[in-house]
Amino acid sequence: MLTLDEPDLAAFRAEVETETRAADYPRAVAVEKNIPIYDGADADETTALEWTRVLSEGPGVFVIRRAFRDLGAIDAATETFRAIIAEERAAGIAAGDHFAKAGANDRVWNSLQKLCLRDPGVYARYIGNPVIDLACRAWLGPGYQMATQLNVVRPGGKAQQAHRDYHLGFMRPEEMRAYPAHIHALGPALILQGGVAHCDMPVESGTTKLLPHSQRYLPGYVAATRPDFRAYFEESHVQLPLAKGDAIFFSPALFHAAGENRTEDVARTVNLIQTASAFARHMESIDRAAMSRAVYPHLAALTPEARAAVIAATADGYAFPTNLDTDPPIGGLAPESQQALLARAVEEGWAPERVDQALGAQLAKRAA
Repeated sequence: MLTLDEPDLAAFRAEVETETRAADYPRAVAVEKNIPIYDGADADETTALEWTRVLSEGPGVFVIRRAFRDLGAIDAATETFRAIIAEERAAGIAAGDHFAKAGANDRVWNSLQKLCLRDPGVYARYIGNPVIDLACRAWLGPGYQMATQLNVVRPGGKAQQAHRDYHLGFMRPEEMRAYPAHIHALGPALILQGGVAHCDMPVESGTTKLLPHSQRYLPGYVAATRPDFRAYFEESHVQLPLAKGDAIFFSPALFHAAGENRTEDVARTVNLIQTASAFARHMESIDRAAMSRAVYPHLAALTPEARAAVIAATADGYAFPTNLDTDPPIGGLAPESQQALLARAVEEGWAPERVDQALGAQLAKRAA
């Protein structure tokens, strides 16, 4: 039985201070800074099997050079994204960010849908990339669901703190600890993180800081929030340059952080990829807002334990998926969930009419 131990820096170092041997990854064209490098022109199903080992038992991250051989598709998509950024900026939209101050970067939430609806021809040319598809299938199998977010970090853009990613990585430590150890172990199997370089990006532009082999450390989600682990990350991380058309993929459990853009003229532009397993869905569609409205008048009379059980069974307990343009993670890593809203309403003694309005406003913000 797995147990979630308290994070121990010595045990963490023993896990991550591991050499990535080129002999273990024969399909790679090189190993640089403990990260296997692949050539997109040579990627095939045998390569995909190797990528699975990289993510699960190896360094947890790999780079694909020339993932896009049609650089014109990159440029066309970039131009469309620039138009979207300009329109959103003119409309006064300052996109909230998970790990940076709103407005510090140029961010296009849901860039996948926005590109598709804005210019379907460019979208088809851009997203119809067999190498990206192969990487997603390697980790998640068929039926995966992709989302992307464009991130442009201008010169002077500051670095992020070390973190792990969605799902558990977007929670506070006390929320993470509420989940049993096997969820910490299995959660990363449901998500693949990645990114496509939309320009040439030297290390000085702040390419992602990475700590190979860190995804295997079970208490790592909690550990990534601790100052001693973050200090070790800053001492030990590695960074690689990326050329336009290169792609990087890594486990969401890998310790990583965007670097500081120390250049004078490179606007680091990456289309971030987050792909989810087809199995990370419920069987039935349930109107949980309607259920929450109906049961709310009865919650105050229950014991705290019974109330918590009713809220858990009734309301949506997760803030995602959402529309991050209208429901940004300002003030935290995730917007307020329906369960959290309902619990807050009980604690603060809201009238049913206020609950009804708040639930409606929350659904409106989350609508695509």
